[in-house]
Amino acid sequence: MDKKCVVERLELHHANELFQLIDKSRESLSGWLTFPTYTHSVSDTITFIEKSLKRSEANNGYWSGIWYEGTLVGSIGLLYIDHTMRRTEIGYWLGKDYVGKGLMTNARKQLIRVAFDELNLQKIEIKVATMNTKSQAIPMKLGFTQEGIIRRDEWINNTFYDRMLYGLLKDEWE
Repeated sequence: MDKKCVVERLELHHANELFQLIDKSRESLSGWLTFPTYTHSVSDTITFIEKSLKRSEANNGYWSGIWYEGTLVGSIGLLYIDHTMRRTEIGYWLGKDYVGKGLMTNARKQLIRVAFDELNLQKIEIKVATMNTKSQAIPMKLGFTQEGIIRRDEWINNTFYDRMLYGLLKDEWE
């Protein structure tokens, strides 16, 4: 594990730093994600973090920040926790200045360890737009299996996107 890359749950005192990163990366993020279009102020990031903290308290997922050498560079989270099926889905993004440095692979490894070792989940899923080839490389590098394509799974910028579904089982990770 790269000790320079740290994944920690987002707290309210991170709101300003998180908003600044989103604002600086708005254009690059908006091609694949919806949240930049409705994140207009620090109060919007406060609302997001409050919702994440409530989900964490309810044991139904959470979002973390990714810090590299003390700087917030992105975010990664468990979008939900299905306790019956013991699975989750990981969502993630990096600020535009931090893409291509191996940080997301490192952050995902940390979150995968939490999901399998601490939460005792049995499956992790990742969905990536079929057109987003850079993002697809990461689950493949981590040993995820391409399970299929979910057609018209996301609506971004007035366009439907198909998403590739990747899955990783606990016994495949160990």
